[in-house]
Amino acid sequence: MTKTMTIQEKESLDSGFAAAFGAAAQRYFSAPGRTEIGGNHTDHQRGCVLAGAVDLDTRAAVRCNGSDKVRVLSKGYPLCEVSLAQLQPQESEINTTPALIRGVAARFVQLGFEVKGFDAYVESTVLPGSGLSSSAAFEVLIGTIINHLFCDCAMTQPRIAMIGQYAENVFFGKPSGLMDQMASAVGGMVTIDFADKDDPKIEPVGFDFAACGHALCIIDSGADHADLTDEYAAIPNEIKALCAHFGKEVLTQVAEADFYAAIPMLRKTCGDRAVMRGIHEYEENKRVALQVKALRDGDFAGFLALVKQSGYSSYMYLQNVIPAGYVQHQDMAVALGLCEHYLQGRGAYRVHGGGFAGTVQAFVPFELLKDFRAGIENALGAGACHVLSIRPEGGVELVPTK
Repeated sequence: MTKTMTIQEKESLDSGFAAAFGAAAQRYFSAPGRTEIGGNHTDHQRGCVLAGAVDLDTRAAVRCNGSDKVRVLSKGYPLCEVSLAQLQPQESEINTTPALIRGVAARFVQLGFEVKGFDAYVESTVLPGSGLSSSAAFEVLIGTIINHLFCDCAMTQPRIAMIGQYAENVFFGKPSGLMDQMASAVGGMVTIDFADKDDPKIEPVGFDFAACGHALCIIDSGADHADLTDEYAAIPNEIKALCAHFGKEVLTQVAEADFYAAIPMLRKTCGDRAVMRGIHEYEENKRVALQVKALRDGDFAGFLALVKQSGYSSYMYLQNVIPAGYVQHQDMAVALGLCEHYLQGRGAYRVHGGGFAGTVQAFVPFELLKDFRAGIENALGAGACHVLSIRPEGGVELVPTK
């Protein structure tokens, strides 16, 4: 699969590559950001999600360099250089871009492919901390480049997603689920069932929000989640403690009735927050199937009601809106309050992605969009409200406009 890029996009990549590496680029690649539409924090419990690729992307101009080094220059950042002679996790690289590059390359090698050196100049409209999963887009981009340059496209898009998750978990040190990478790699809007971790079930969900008179908006709360890794990690860790009570690995392996019957003991051994997070997981996982059915049945009002329920559950039970102990700064809560005010009881809104910082998602009726956007940006700053659309393509090679 390929995607056409504009003359302006190509010129920008070409000039950036030439300035960085003193040569002309040979090929071009792109991976989109993603929006999570349903299934907040269900992926790491091998549950179900509804997600889509968006029309913001991370793109690269690339050239093989004939060495054993991968050199990546992202616009506005220092050059990253990774030696392919060392493909073990490096403790000094935890939470850094080189860890993602090294991890993706290492996984391809583990799977039997020969990865060689290349140079890449990267530009992105998926900004770090935007809640559109810039890290997953970057991982999928690197995986797509390696797949095309050295593997004759032998890896499927879902496998590239799994390679990205491996890099993030093992090399980068973040215990993420697979939703972000899968949505970016596959493209379009999809529902994913992660019950079989080695072969997730992926189904397209064709739906046009604009045809129902609503815009898909992502609102940047203005908070930075760079230092909140412990908050994110606490969610799967606390749920893992619940699972351990039953001798299981993930909560989808524990019958809901058994979980509720064990709540008195779970409160003592795991704590109340863990129990409430478990309650969210069961309800949120069921909601995904209902959302997919509503969209396929053309029941947009029913879909919006489920989006609201998801948001309430994340706020009340999953508790991924306000970091523990934060009193002075509650950016996500403020953004959600603004959405409720300016939507006037219409549309829907919810915490988006990992939570704690980053973004919230809103479905806004077109007739309210101008005032909604103005109100949000008056409070949170110019450019805080992004109006997005679903991108059909996942990780792809870019070709110039003819």
